[in-house]
Amino acid sequence: MRSGRRGLGVLAAVSAAATVAALAAPASAAPHRGGNEFNPYAPSSGHSYRHGALPTRAVLNKMRAWSKQNSPHAAATSARTLAYGGGVDGIGVQSGHSKTYLVFYGTQWGTSSTDANGNLKFTGDANGAASAVQQMFKGIGTNGELWSADLTQWCDGAGVASGATSCPASGANYIPYQSGGVLSGVWYDNSKASPSAATAAQLGQEAVSAASHFGNTTAASNRYAYYVILSPHGTNPDNYQSPTQGYCAWHDWNGDVGVSSPYGDIAFSNQPYNIDLGASCGTHFVNSGTAGITDGYTMTLGHEWHEMMSDQNPAGGWTNHQTTSQYYQQENSDECAWIAPGQTGGAANISFGSFGSYAEQASWSNDTNSCAISHPIVTHGTGSNTVTVTNPGSQTATVGTAKSLQLSGSDSGGLALTWSATGLPAGLSINASTGLISGTPTTAGSYSSTVTAKDSTNASGSATFAWTVNPSGGGGCAAPGQKLNNPGFESGATAWTASAGVIDNSTGEPAHSGSWKAWLDGYGRSHTDTLTQSVTIPSGCAATLSFYLHIDSAETTTATAYDKLTVKLGSTTLATYSNLNKASGYTLRTFNVSSFAGQTVTLSFTGIEDVSLQTSFVVDDTALSAS
Repeated sequence: MRSGRRGLGVLAAVSAAATVAALAAPASAAPHRGGNEFNPYAPSSGHSYRHGALPTRAVLNKMRAWSKQNSPHAAATSARTLAYGGGVDGIGVQSGHSKTYLVFYGTQWGTSSTDANGNLKFTGDANGAASAVQQMFKGIGTNGELWSADLTQWCDGAGVASGATSCPASGANYIPYQSGGVLSGVWYDNSKASPSAATAAQLGQEAVSAASHFGNTTAASNRYAYYVILSPHGTNPDNYQSPTQGYCAWHDWNGDVGVSSPYGDIAFSNQPYNIDLGASCGTHFVNSGTAGITDGYTMTLGHEWHEMMSDQNPAGGWTNHQTTSQYYQQENSDECAWIAPGQTGGAANISFGSFGSYAEQASWSNDTNSCAISHPIVTHGTGSNTVTVTNPGSQTATVGTAKSLQLSGSDSGGLALTWSATGLPAGLSINASTGLISGTPTTAGSYSSTVTAKDSTNASGSATFAWTVNPSGGGGCAAPGQKLNNPGFESGATAWTASAGVIDNSTGEPAHSGSWKAWLDGYGRSHTDTLTQSVTIPSGCAATLSFYLHIDSAETTTATAYDKLTVKLGSTTLATYSNLNKASGYTLRTFNVSSFAGQTVTLSFTGIEDVSLQTSFVVDDTALSAS
């Protein structure tokens, strides 16, 4: 990790000592109290909806200096302790698996395409911010990361008293560890240009529109949903570039900004393209060079996500209730903002395994009385069992045609699982005992479903995936359904052309499901393996290619790609992976290949090893689905 203090750029930070001597409160300042509402330099002063607003580094110094002058008698210890706000509309925290939706707001993002990881990228995003945010939210809760585990101490529910500073032993609903990532959908809303200076109400309305776009049209489907409204380069949403009350992002819910919703309460955030403000919003705060350009962008995204999780409908969740504290009304991430790398509670790179490493900041922890960049997972008496749910990937169905989908999961203690689901297409339901989703869809549209499996110790695991329900008659697709033959290799080499030994049922590398898989390379010497199948994608169809990939490598470098796997459809390279992507277990890879409709093309996997140190590329459970 590269770290260190960086230049402060356009909005240069002022030292606290100099600011104390030079700054005085405006004549119209409110009574001398330490909290944001009364601090004239806080972004939320006069803008109460800016919950969890992360001030620019310069503005934060002004806030702290004013607070030092005007609240000199704040408690020396526990000034940061958070308390429960009693809930708003019965909502305090996201006490379930979070469904995070990214909304790229406005045509200024430019022309979209897909990167090597299957993420949207844009010609108007020269800094690669869009790809970084998608990878980051995919990676939360993976690779054993404990940055997000700080959230598992927070709770809501009827058993939690307003003003409580800790969760009770019973009667509470806790935030679970977010296993397997939280990204549930991405939408490029290029139906219009983003306003040059969107108001809070316009941002809230965009979040409500996003709920409709993703098919979350009930209060239940939005209970654990969160919509990140990402404004493009060159815009100034809600005047975030103000030199006196500048900030980098904030979060709220629709009702607080005066926007009505027919779909229940909508939690959302205002995420400016704050790379435009450079060091004031954290560029190069943790890393130098190209790697550090998006430092502040991912830090503010993580900051607001943490705060939304612990205070979904502000301020019904966990905030600072101490009127004499300089942290009054702040949320968990506010209290740990802009602590330099290397200091206690300082910002750092968090590794999300194959999804990459991203700069994040710490958040306040009541149970350790500190700013925690890493925190143990709190199990709340559920024991040490873990539950894993296998993500089935994107699904298609047709109105009036019966559909069934068997979910699978495992419990580390071997206990039976009880299944539940939210966001299923109308007409489908899940069997609580078996995990079988079945029924006949009644309404066409796009849906995002979260399935949860829980054991008798209350340990649980979840998976979130998308559905596309087409109108009866196929919705214009000539022949919907799976187009690959022998997609899981359980019939050996049938339908595939492969190098000798690639398709096998050995135990040297386990299959994702069943017994057979395709194992390319792994020899530790110069070697090339191929795997191909010709496939016809019917005309008029939307098409998605997916497969599970496990990469196991003896290479130790974290900088050089020595061994590579290239995935192509026809002559188009969809993705290239390497020893740098090695990780335990399988990862689902998904690509939109609708542009190949009406063509017969060859799907190919080509693995190439160099002269030493093995890398194995293991592929299983492929699918090319037309709808």
